[in-house]
Amino acid sequence: MSILSALGTLVRDLVAQGVASAEAIVERVKTLYGGDRETRRRVAFSVAMIALSAKMAKADGVVSQSEVDAFQRIFVIPPHEVRNVFRLYDLAKQDTAGFEAYAAQMAKLCEAQEGEQSLLVDVLDGLFHVAGADGVVHERELAFLRRIADIFALSQAEFAQIEARHVRGRAGRAFAILGAEPDDPPEEVRRKYLKLVRENHPDRLAARGVPQEFMAIATERMKAINEAWSTVSKAAPAV
Repeated sequence: MSILSALGTLVRDLVAQGVASAEAIVERVKTLYGGDRETRRRVAFSVAMIALSAKMAKADGVVSQSEVDAFQRIFVIPPHEVRNVFRLYDLAKQDTAGFEAYAAQMAKLCEAQEGEQSLLVDVLDGLFHVAGADGVVHERELAFLRRIADIFALSQAEFAQIEARHVRGRAGRAFAILGAEPDDPPEEVRRKYLKLVRENHPDRLAARGVPQEFMAIATERMKAINEAWSTVSKAAPAV
């Protein structure tokens, strides 16, 4: 059974028991996958990405079809898994709990193992992809994403680096994507670029727990990093 099929079954069972909520999902995932770190990480990522995408779409009080379509464009969900994904999407959309409660539960689900802070960075990056699917990240969405970052205990620098990958037209954007400053020595900028390439290879994301269906995150992230490096290196040929 795939991760998404297992997730759909889990949500279906919780709904049937009348206890479907963010907290109930987290507790059930911990019970089912507590001893299987790899599977738990993949389920945790999927839950966080799907549920928080639904909450972000509802942040303005209504979920439009275009927002649902954006979610489906960003993530490659096999046709036979769409129903399972949208069981959770609809649950999160209808749950009266606010998005902060969902974000806190997702952080709790990912916090127990060393290195899983990176998984929360991946979740936030994925949410930026959904927010920007129409070509722009709106201020309402940006406020939502900032609050998620706060709940995930991500630093301002981590948020700024993710934001730079998705919000165009800002001064120093290429350096921000690389986590560098314009006055950094050229060799330091190059070092940071190479470190990002190593850390964000799709294989590294898969090892952290990002399921294959969500690998558009890795592809787009590497594209942004390489474009930033190209911009910086052209401006300073000595880099």
